[in-house]
Amino acid sequence: MKHDVRDDSGHLIRELHGVNLASIVEYLVARVGWAAMAAEIPINCFAVDPSVKSSLTFLRRTPWARAKVEQLYIELRTEEVLAARRG
Repeated sequence: MKHDVRDDSGHLIRELHGVNLASIVEYLVARVGWAAMAAEIPINCFAVDPSVKSSLTFLRRTPWARAKVEQLYIELRTEEVLAARRG
């Protein structure tokens, strides 16, 4: 089942075990970039002069936006792990 994908350490990706918000934002920036993040989750901290610091400040104060960012991370990380397994 796609939702039960585990990372290299054996933890379920969807549980975000040991993954902090800064790591999630940095992963997303490296994987898809600010423009794609802003297109997927239309918030100013991704679209206007984006930075990890400003994004973390906003996301820590805005639960609905944080939930969307975490969900995007889970989806992309799951795809990445499944693709690596397929070879």
